[in-house]
Amino acid sequence: MSIPMDVTKKSFKPAKTQKSKTISNDYIKGLQTKHFLLYNVIPTIGTLIAIALLWWYPISSVEIGLLIGMWALTMVGMTVGLHRYFAHRAFKTSETMRVILAILGCMGAQGPVVSWVAVHRRHHEYSDLPGDPHSPNLEELQEGIWGTLRGLWHAHVGWLTNHEYPNPMYYAPELMRDKTISKINRNYVVWIVLGLLMPTILGGIIHGSWYGAVEGLLWGGFVRMFVVDNSILSINSFSHAFGTHPFDSKDQSRNNIWVAIPTFGESWQNNHHTFENSAAIGLKWWQIDLGYCLIWVLEKLGLVWDVKLPSAKMIEAKKLA
Repeated sequence: MSIPMDVTKKSFKPAKTQKSKTISNDYIKGLQTKHFLLYNVIPTIGTLIAIALLWWYPISSVEIGLLIGMWALTMVGMTVGLHRYFAHRAFKTSETMRVILAILGCMGAQGPVVSWVAVHRRHHEYSDLPGDPHSPNLEELQEGIWGTLRGLWHAHVGWLTNHEYPNPMYYAPELMRDKTISKINRNYVVWIVLGLLMPTILGGIIHGSWYGAVEGLLWGGFVRMFVVDNSILSINSFSHAFGTHPFDSKDQSRNNIWVAIPTFGESWQNNHHTFENSAAIGLKWWQIDLGYCLIWVLEKLGLVWDVKLPSAKMIEAKKLA
């Protein structure tokens, strides 16, 4: 059943013991750079190769299907799993569903479960203030068009290799203690490889050729990773810079309609930053939210429950005059 959410309650409780909020050292910086090269740069190169090959080999319905199918699976893992469930506890579900959502989220290649949650919770704690890992609105940036462009670049790409790592023992202690999630977390690379193998094998079987396998890898693997990656990163950049601001969220988050579909509804950022632990991010009928549509279906099937939603009274109270 759906339950009204408490808008005065944080979507997570930091550890009570005194722990450093962030970790910054050369080893962490090296891991960030390695992750960026493997899971941001390589998919970009793979996407350019896939596009170049279109000159000789037009894309078929198989590649389109693999791209959309793998995009949908990994976006479900990112938005329903890592974001709304693990980071904000917007609903409850079974152990089996938790495992599925965690693995699909890891396939998105934007960080292991625990790290992703820690970064996101810190983002909410310091949204658009010093300490926010990926705000495009930091005070140290210059004013004017150059400052805006620098801010967008930082929020979309620059922060990936240049941010203090949020301490998981402070920001996600319950996940660190969870043996199942910790095991999935340790096997992060395995899930990324699985996400590449699935379209590769399917492409090879459907086409009945090695070339079909390569096409499956390119379109269902690398192009899909590129699309998912930039869709999620656009929330950090564009949805904190452009769009409407109907609610008093105490930051510069925006509702941005242009990337609502590719982000599964995540781009309604002003809604989200106002009602952090709401399972629904699109709060009006016309605000497309594919993530909540899936949660609604899962709730009707009895696979998730205690789905948190803001009441009409809560929404009205937060509207700006």
